[in-house]
Amino acid sequence: MAAPQSETKGAVEFIESLNPNTGEVVGAVPDMTAEQVDAAVERARVAFEEWGGLSFADRREQLVRFRRALAARVDEIAELIHKENGKPKVDAIMEAFMAISHLAHATNRAEKALRPHKVGSGIMANVRAVISYHPLGVVGVIGPWNYPMFTPFGSIGYALAAGNTVVFKPSELTPLVGQLVAEIAAKAISIPNVLQVVTGAGRAGAALAKARVNKIAFTGSAGTGKKVMAAAAENLTPVLMELGGKDPMIVAEDADVDKAAEAAVFGALTNAGQACISVERAYVASGVYDRFVDKVVDEVKKVRVGGDDEANIGAITRPAQVDIIRDHIEDAVAKGATVLTGGADKIRGYFVEPTVLTDVTPDMKIMRDETFGPVLPIVKVQSAEEAIRLANDTVFGLGSSVFGKAGVRDLANRVRAGMTAINSVMVFASMPTLPFGGVGDSGFGRIHGDEGLREFTRTQATAEERFALPMNLLSFKLPKGTYERIRGMIQQLYGGGVADRAGGVLRNLLR
Repeated sequence: MAAPQSETKGAVEFIESLNPNTGEVVGAVPDMTAEQVDAAVERARVAFEEWGGLSFADRREQLVRFRRALAARVDEIAELIHKENGKPKVDAIMEAFMAISHLAHATNRAEKALRPHKVGSGIMANVRAVISYHPLGVVGVIGPWNYPMFTPFGSIGYALAAGNTVVFKPSELTPLVGQLVAEIAAKAISIPNVLQVVTGAGRAGAALAKARVNKIAFTGSAGTGKKVMAAAAENLTPVLMELGGKDPMIVAEDADVDKAAEAAVFGALTNAGQACISVERAYVASGVYDRFVDKVVDEVKKVRVGGDDEANIGAITRPAQVDIIRDHIEDAVAKGATVLTGGADKIRGYFVEPTVLTDVTPDMKIMRDETFGPVLPIVKVQSAEEAIRLANDTVFGLGSSVFGKAGVRDLANRVRAGMTAINSVMVFASMPTLPFGGVGDSGFGRIHGDEGLREFTRTQATAEERFALPMNLLSFKLPKGTYERIRGMIQQLYGGGVADRAGGVLRNLLR
């Protein structure tokens, strides 16, 4: 199977979408120009005038129709995800399930999460202080190929619920999923162009990043993320970056070894390891290391690779990724790693056999760079301190997992990551109440949860004077002795530990 090919039909260039399991052409989409992308953004801006002006109740009604329409066509969506991405059908329908659940949560939660709320007014006792949230306008979403529906919906669903319109550019490897979602939205939502899709390769993505949208939400590699940020900077467009990871798992001495091993296998191999929150490194306490490794190897041997309905994992979606996976495995072996299952010589085309490695060291690519494949390197550690030190020895900081009993929450809090699962893996991604995002080279900003809704709004602070004070400090017409009065206020408010009675003191001084 080759990478997606471009072809010209008349004056329009098209990109073919290929099934990574079979190499067959699934369909073709236009490779849009910058002018076409800009036109979509303009249509979205017109749509925003109406969509952004709706009440939460009216927007909820529209998004509920969208949600129901997605649910009604979930088999069609799952089949298309399966064909374009290569993951098994059960994984594909689970992806659709999670995407729809996030849309439902954002729809139902938006009004409460974005409700204006009063805050304390400090020394200005006569002022009513309010924080409110308002939609940005048009949000550009650039999505990935590994979860072509679920991941972008973490931005799309929350941006729409917050009152924005969206222009979505799916990966050129999985564009048909994006097209189908937009088609469903167009039929379910009565206002035209609330959710549009622009298709193509790098040209279309660059055009969207440079377009005059109000925010860009990008998911992909750190390298491409930097290019998107640079393009967006031309218009000072704010960006949300959900980038790569090198997620660690820590298994403590008192962990349930069987549970931890089963979770490690799933976390490392699901979607053929093509998840930004895949388990890419395991640090296991020496006392349970041998049992853990034996259990992992037993579980991995049960995992079936293929493109049929009986397979647990499918082909690698992105052809170039196979070369990266092979390079990481070969580099590790050349530097002394032991292959317990799989290996570079077991790669067949775009199917990579699950690979378990031991005797790995920090200098290996497999321990430092994102592999994005079905590979699990396992390291023996002598203490929790060593595990934390090694887990945090990375430029990334997206997901993580910790298995144990005593002190496990403290251990989890010490992992430098945006998200941590305790005695589980990846579960935080499926919980719509929890914010999702990373630190370091894993990006910044948050999708999901209340933070994900507020990510697609502008925050406005309002200070409203409720009554006038006898002495107006916000005026040039200050009475004599103002300096002494202010000095006295400082001493009484902050010099004697009476700041908790600030309001009363201020009123007495200004009488």
